[in-house]
Amino acid sequence: MPNLKVSVIGSGNWGSAIAKIVAENAAENSDIFESDVRMWVFEELVAGQKLTDIINSQHENVKYLPGIKLPSNVVAVPDLLAAVQDADLLVFNVPHQFLPRICSTLKGNVPSTVRAVSCIKGVEVNGDGITIIANYISNELGIYCGALSGANLAPEVAEEKYSETTIAYKVPDPTDVIDAKIIRTLFHRSYFHVNVVDDVAGVSLCGALKNIVALASGFVDGMEWGDNAKAAIIRRGLLEMTKFGREFFPESNASTFTEESCGVADVITSCSGGRNHKLGAALIKTRRPIFELEAELLKGQKAQGVTTAQEVYEFLDRRGKSREFPLFTAVHGIIFEGLDSYALPRILEEIEQKL
Repeated sequence: MPNLKVSVIGSGNWGSAIAKIVAENAAENSDIFESDVRMWVFEELVAGQKLTDIINSQHENVKYLPGIKLPSNVVAVPDLLAAVQDADLLVFNVPHQFLPRICSTLKGNVPSTVRAVSCIKGVEVNGDGITIIANYISNELGIYCGALSGANLAPEVAEEKYSETTIAYKVPDPTDVIDAKIIRTLFHRSYFHVNVVDDVAGVSLCGALKNIVALASGFVDGMEWGDNAKAAIIRRGLLEMTKFGREFFPESNASTFTEESCGVADVITSCSGGRNHKLGAALIKTRRPIFELEAELLKGQKAQGVTTAQEVYEFLDRRGKSREFPLFTAVHGIIFEGLDSYALPRILEEIEQKL
């Protein structure tokens, strides 16, 4: 079997953390993978130096993952097409709102034999409906794409603190060299436990919808309502996530939401910390515009829950379904319509009656 070349598209804190894992495994499995792992970096200046030059010389992403040494076989590349040239496997890890532009650049430059895994937690919404990110990548580039999602706060993973994740990867062709075993070999570490399933829709939806629930938990902490209220948000948010999957993606498995790391575990982690929780709490405490807070608090990173909350609400509203998902609708209302967060207890009671 020829050595497989792996490229990571994206270099934020999660992209860099995943590149670290992938590069470690590529180096340790030289019979399977090419050692060098190229990482596409959106070029910017940090203290007057190009970020790619800093990463390649200091082996550290000083802007988005400071204090973490990257393996020397992570090669930062500023040109997207150069980063993916001759790659056998692409790992996507960028804010999902940037994905259309990236796919537009890649279209026609990626052979159909290439395989991909999306680590992007979001959904793509347009007038026709809602598409999970893995399917969006597949449709745009004509390649198969799986999905990775789990209770994975990037700094903890980068610091090699133990965590679990779920990868959905259904081998598109029995003759494919890149099968579920290869995928697990590429991502599994002693500190990063991987479980491979074939429910791409369920894993992808968990990664997107849990961010809306995390915003709601941030609202609760911003109001200082305590852990009991947060537990109610988590439980009922998980019910809405499962209901959404059953109704709009019937191919997804309910057990993915309740048994896998990408489901209940990620909801708990995201509701305890992370960007969306942090942003939700700050919104309630300051009453400042959400995008202003995002720019100030996250320093260039994106809280995917804000865009996802807007897109999911619009998807539901166009179908007359928003009242059937009162928590998702309330999060949108608090962020975009000035709905008073004190309405949450009433909304929780409404959820109890509907689910």
